[in-house]
Amino acid sequence: MKRTHFLQACLATGAFLTLPITLLAKAVRHYRMGKGFVVKAAQDRFNQPMSLFDGDQFLTKIATADTEGDLYVFESRRLKEGGPLHHYHFEQDEWWYVLAGEFLIKVGETVYEAKAGDSVFGPRMVPHSFAKVGPVEGRLLMIFQPAGKMEECFRKISQGVTHNMSEAEQDAFREAHGFKRVGPPIKQAKPMVDK
Repeated sequence: MKRTHFLQACLATGAFLTLPITLLAKAVRHYRMGKGFVVKAAQDRFNQPMSLFDGDQFLTKIATADTEGDLYVFESRRLKEGGPLHHYHFEQDEWWYVLAGEFLIKVGETVYEAKAGDSVFGPRMVPHSFAKVGPVEGRLLMIFQPAGKMEECFRKISQGVTHNMSEAEQDAFREAHGFKRVGPPIKQAKPMVDK
């Protein structure tokens, strides 16, 4: 076989093998083009706000389905002090952006004091938790990437699915949704690190 024919055959084979990937990428890009939407301030994407704890409200801004699981974005509004148990996600990175109020956010062994305009990143597999502190309403913009099953988890908790579960059943529920509890909520005390 001549060198020119060999190179042409290799290029043709490579193009043929990458065709499914190219078509898939175009389909995903096409699916998202022209599908924009707006979610107004203090509104939920589906007009179905969630409440996981007493005195809080979760407002979905970008749903898991909007990005085919690539991203989940919600606003958390909290009246009472406190926050979730210390936990880590198997496959999701998490990002917190403080819109209002003050929060302590613990990632690994470091506790950050975060106020309006501050953001904190928590990588997957690293234990983390946060707590609203002070009397002012706290508001966080939170992102999970990829989305995983977090939106589904929050909806089920908001619907009361975990209300009568034992601790062991709640742990199994959490793990089925991609995260594991590793400790109590962060204590509302002076932070170890300031920004």
